[in-house]
Amino acid sequence: MKILLTGSQGQLGRALRASLPQMLQNRSVELIATSRNGGDGLAALDLADADACRAAVLECKPDWVINAGAYTAVDRAETEPELAHAVNALAPRAFAEALAQTGGCLLQVSTDFVFNGRQGHPYGTDQPRDPLGVYGTTKAAGEQAIAELLGLERGGKAALLRTSWVYGPVGNNFLLTMLRLHRQKVEAAEPLRVVADQVGCPTATAGLAGACWRLVERQLGGVMHWSDAGAASWYDFAVAIGELAEAAGQLERAATISPISTADYPTPAQRPAYSLLDCTSSRELLGLRTKHWYQALREVIADVGT
Repeated sequence: MKILLTGSQGQLGRALRASLPQMLQNRSVELIATSRNGGDGLAALDLADADACRAAVLECKPDWVINAGAYTAVDRAETEPELAHAVNALAPRAFAEALAQTGGCLLQVSTDFVFNGRQGHPYGTDQPRDPLGVYGTTKAAGEQAIAELLGLERGGKAALLRTSWVYGPVGNNFLLTMLRLHRQKVEAAEPLRVVADQVGCPTATAGLAGACWRLVERQLGGVMHWSDAGAASWYDFAVAIGELAEAAGQLERAATISPISTADYPTPAQRPAYSLLDCTSSRELLGLRTKHWYQALREVIADVGT
């Protein structure tokens, strides 16, 4: 089975490469791993270049494209909407157009940011998209393009896997930022101020990668949700990072954390206040158990720096 993977240098891409199965559907797996600049055994593929995305599929004719790459700088997207749109909307469209010709399948990794966060209970896979900012809007546009070109039927040629608050032991993410800030604030004898009125669920890359591989193995199409179990605010997440990192010896001492409101920490992009995803049906389809986010965090912290 030939698989074209985008975003191979990103945190999810690295987790997918690290957990690459030798066999899928009783076929040996050939992975064509790509990143924007290539190098280190990776092919170069710039997701901002729709023609290059289309050509990559037409040339190598993969059985699956796993589009794990994205423009994820939520605040910077507000000032770079064209680039965000090119990567998050036009690249998925190009992949879908080419796969419609070659007959391959597409797994598009998407986000809780396609919802507005106002309903106060977990979002189902069939709920309408209503994003708040440029990042969510461009990801929603990518979803829509795939739906139009390949359809999103169960057992079809395309799957959306929405997730939330992704982090891992490498890359740019909340965990690694908080570890750095814990150290800085302890040294400065200052509290760490973290937003407490935005609720979602942290999702570790290892579990998310496992869900992606299971989806491909089972040839599933349609819209699915995957996050770790439970719920948390960013404040809860930051407190847990401090506790677990101190216990693991990653921090000499955790900083004192002060909860603040979204209004106290204005950002260029508006974020959903409540973006829990209902993963119940997706977990059943994938046949995978989910770890509570706190347990998953404990395991990731043990891997940081190793």
